[in-house]
Amino acid sequence: MRKPPPFGSERWVPAVSRRGALLLPLVIAAAIGAETGAVLKAGVFEPARPAPDFTLRGSNGSDLTLSHYRGRLVLLVFGYTSCTEVCPITMAVLARARKQLGASGSDLQVLYVTVDPERDSAERMHQYLANFDPSFIGATGTELELAAVRKAYGIVANKMPAGEGYGIAHSSSVYIVARDGSLRGMMPFGHPADDYVHDVKLLLKK
Repeated sequence: MRKPPPFGSERWVPAVSRRGALLLPLVIAAAIGAETGAVLKAGVFEPARPAPDFTLRGSNGSDLTLSHYRGRLVLLVFGYTSCTEVCPITMAVLARARKQLGASGSDLQVLYVTVDPERDSAERMHQYLANFDPSFIGATGTELELAAVRKAYGIVANKMPAGEGYGIAHSSSVYIVARDGSLRGMMPFGHPADDYVHDVKLLLKK
């Protein structure tokens, strides 16, 4: 049985895109949730650990604190609005998953933390996320604030030249935070909406 590695110790492999290389995690094998006894599609953290809390500026105009969402299942994503491939694919998949969940989707919150504070204002993130699902909330802040959050979650984000501007090679997995604020899983890039629906339904039963 394989589990997600400790924060900051993941291995990464490059995949070339039109905006430059994007770092994608090695696929993590599905593992068995010890408490649920059911197979999750995501890699799991065993034992579950508290998800590092943070407070940033939310795209909804208010401060965004992770612990505010206790009682709901959180899918925590790191990316940026100028990303042309991995990020929009991930957000479209999560939008489909939430729609497929139907009424249960109200117990799910997607949070999108930018790795590009230079361009991603709260207003820009609000407009970007509204194209996928109006319930999605973005988070931005100063570079120091965001760097602290990235460090807490072991997120890699490296600015790279791209055309006349720049792109950012960044970690692409989605973290799954349970209702009690514990970090339960990490879904690598490339999983379909059905896999998220499967895991969300299992964890919402807890």
